[in-house]
Amino acid sequence: MTAMFDAVPPAPAGEIIIVTGNALPDAASQRAYQVETIGARSLRNSPAHALDQILKQVPGLQLFRRSDSTSGHPTSQGVTLRALGGNASSRALLILDGVPQADPFGGWVNWPAYDAAGLQEVRVLRGGGGVPYGPGALAGVIDMTSLSSPGIDATLEGGSRTSVRGHIYAGAPVGSSILTIDAQGARSNGFIPVTRGTRGPADRAAPYSEASLRARWIAPLTDTIEAQLSGLAFTDERERGVAFTGNRTRGADTSLRLVGRGRWQWSALGYAQWRNLRSSFASVSDGRLSASQVSLQDKVPSRSLGFSGEARPPIGHGIDLRLGGDIRFTNGESRELYSFVAAEPTRRRLAGGETATQGVFADAALKRGALTLSGSARLDHWTISDGQLVERLLASGAPMRDDIYPKRSGWLPTLRAGAIVDIAEGMSVRAAAYRGWRLPTLNELFRPFRAGADATAANAELKPETVSGVEAGFDIRRDAFDISVTAFANRLEDAIANVTLGRGPGTFTGVGFVAGDYRQRQNIDAIKVRGVEASGTVHRGAWSLRLGASLTNAKVVATGPASSLDGLRPAQTPRIAMSGAVNWEKDGRTFSLQLSHVGSQFDDDQNLRKLRPATTVEAFAAWPISSRVQLIVRGQNLLDKTIQASINDDGSVERATPRTMWLGLRLTSLP
Repeated sequence: MTAMFDAVPPAPAGEIIIVTGNALPDAASQRAYQVETIGARSLRNSPAHALDQILKQVPGLQLFRRSDSTSGHPTSQGVTLRALGGNASSRALLILDGVPQADPFGGWVNWPAYDAAGLQEVRVLRGGGGVPYGPGALAGVIDMTSLSSPGIDATLEGGSRTSVRGHIYAGAPVGSSILTIDAQGARSNGFIPVTRGTRGPADRAAPYSEASLRARWIAPLTDTIEAQLSGLAFTDERERGVAFTGNRTRGADTSLRLVGRGRWQWSALGYAQWRNLRSSFASVSDGRLSASQVSLQDKVPSRSLGFSGEARPPIGHGIDLRLGGDIRFTNGESRELYSFVAAEPTRRRLAGGETATQGVFADAALKRGALTLSGSARLDHWTISDGQLVERLLASGAPMRDDIYPKRSGWLPTLRAGAIVDIAEGMSVRAAAYRGWRLPTLNELFRPFRAGADATAANAELKPETVSGVEAGFDIRRDAFDISVTAFANRLEDAIANVTLGRGPGTFTGVGFVAGDYRQRQNIDAIKVRGVEASGTVHRGAWSLRLGASLTNAKVVATGPASSLDGLRPAQTPRIAMSGAVNWEKDGRTFSLQLSHVGSQFDDDQNLRKLRPATTVEAFAAWPISSRVQLIVRGQNLLDKTIQASINDDGSVERATPRTMWLGLRLTSLP
């Protein structure tokens, strides 16, 4: 296990901790797997506010596109690890205090819902088969834990392009319990997403506004049982830099977790989630002279209900055992107006359905001297039901299609095994093998969509994706430094991709008339990935140096209709990504300089549109004005490099965030 970033400091000796707000302690089995931790101080003292941008410092972690959550469309914010291919649906499992966070309808992540400064830590577990976490961990698990310490941390900042951002965290003891509130909000006039040399009169700045509120009440029910009640609400509204491209997402979560810390350790968690997306799409004329509306998702409501539980029998004798299970139900639909004529919609589409998974698992570890062996397995039953795709003429209500899809179900295993040997003090070698899977999202199964002149049909017969992989590596941990290196190989089978089947102008099944490319979501044979990840940290006095890199070779294996993809690199997958940071901290003063580089990658599955490599420099500084007040400065993309995010069919190039500066004040009583 590697602590690449700072970890939360332990409580002083002799301090009595009434409540923790955390889950059960880490299982012994996780020692055999590569885990990196971003601690509370790194989350607060980052050049970027957005959690998705902070996570990019982890080698091998990538979003679907280079654009961050302040400028990208929310449906393009999937997250993955280990070069398993660009997909707007996440191939890594994101969790907050035990609750899965992917959108119930589309599988993307609403990053503005999470205030990075209100988190205690983020743990990144690479590799598939996250057995205790539930299905969906093809590429790994990103496990977020909320801050639950007494104290106050508040910031108010102003930035480039008339940007304003505020954050407040407050934790207060209430008797033997603690109540925490974490809120953040931001707005900005935004930047013009299309690069200067390829934009036209239709292009304009892309403003955004966002806010989230999270409250937790943590209380001991007995000497050994703790209750954790949580609630989250957020709103996210932005435009994509062209008329008729506004979108808005709103959501709410609630959860109750009981944790038993007696001789028999156990936990039980129940949760409910709600999301609703409204999104408009436009077509831009030749020369980017004007824009016209082509569709409007006026409502995309989705819901999720779930329960999970586990128990840890006190076996002893170097044996650690976890037994548990979980259930999750999701449902959602896209209600859409489309086929606009003279600025008015002429057709209505409704697409959606329900999914469910139920599984049980066992996770065990055996320690004998310098050797620790671990193994875990789970078995899940999955169901896809009530699928439908209905299209009607608005004027008459006459049906154009009324497809009702049959219920499907099946069983799938998840497996993970590993070993770690402590060869000397602070030195260990480890190896692991795993198998995991992901169920197609309701969006992938049932909703067709258009992007510019291209159209993509849904596919209700999509099969679950499955991944098999192996890894081996070593860790060296000393007082002054730590190093972690891991080599891995993965094979993602039945990978879901948008496969090009024809080219317009013409009429195609499932989408109607298409002027550009016609595609359909299909399961392709496989994506094969081999790679190496490395990270290291050196400490000396007030200084620290952190380096990380990921080098991968990813190829598509495809036959049949997708044979044109065979041997190509998956879209949005760079061969190399590197990051580094120099940090200095003394007497309340902090300075951090970060460098990131991502290699070239393709914006399309045919490997025709190549995005240039991108290197960025970012910085953070905090200077105390008094014992509790600090002046803070943040700078993103300091050299103002053009970071290509996508290339459109008309040749226009979208960019990620240009140079952005922030200046503000922080009031804090946290360490």
